[in-house]
Amino acid sequence: MTTPTHNFPGVTLLITHYNRSSSLERLLKAFEALHCRFDDIVVSDDGSKPEHLDALRQLSGTYAFRLITTPVNKGLGNNINKGQDAVKTPLTLYVQEDFVPKPAFVPHFTDALAIMNQEPARDIIRFYAYFPYPKLKPYGKGFSEMVYSPWTPDHLKFYFYSDHPHLRRSNFFTKFGRYAEGIKSDKTEFLMCLSFLKRKANGLFFNDFTAVFDQVNSSDEPSTIGRADWRQNKSPLFLAMRRVYLVWRLMKNQIELARTN
Repeated sequence: MTTPTHNFPGVTLLITHYNRSSSLERLLKAFEALHCRFDDIVVSDDGSKPEHLDALRQLSGTYAFRLITTPVNKGLGNNINKGQDAVKTPLTLYVQEDFVPKPAFVPHFTDALAIMNQEPARDIIRFYAYFPYPKLKPYGKGFSEMVYSPWTPDHLKFYFYSDHPHLRRSNFFTKFGRYAEGIKSDKTEFLMCLSFLKRKANGLFFNDFTAVFDQVNSSDEPSTIGRADWRQNKSPLFLAMRRVYLVWRLMKNQIELARTN
């Protein structure tokens, strides 16, 4: 019995990559195993080492993606900008190379694509997160609408946008602007979050936010972004300091949002 192919017309799979060619291959193999077909695949590389670039060129022959390169590392903002500039379809599925789609991807992405095609006001549909968005309004088919409220006492409310896997309109630069370049990746992401809120973005969040993708960081190709695992510290002094920090961060983020053009 032939396994059906799952075609996603009008969608480009945009993958950002840096020095993790085995992870990229794992991602592409997973989509292949799920029999997913996109109108186009773009891999945007951020000045990887020669051995990884050689591997990418070989992979491009197997998986038929367009490789967009740069001679030197310019950071996440530049990498997403040049990758998005190469997209020609109305919709973009953005995925970083260290993610892997699960079997649940097919039905839920099919639903998300239908929603985006039927509801032009939708800007983004998110599939993965570390935490749920703080305020959610049930929508249906496993999705909820993200609702930003200035009165929600949770700094995570500012992360309406996320660099984690999501479906978005390919012309979103016209509404939200381009990614900031030449700064740290966390700041690049946060500035886009502020732009989404300032311009009143309309987005959905998949409720079971670890069911569609896995994030896999192997020992051979660990994450290229280092973050302190401060959540593991449970000492009373640290917890008290963290509460003070979160209040300060909430106020700081609110001020930054007010100042965003």
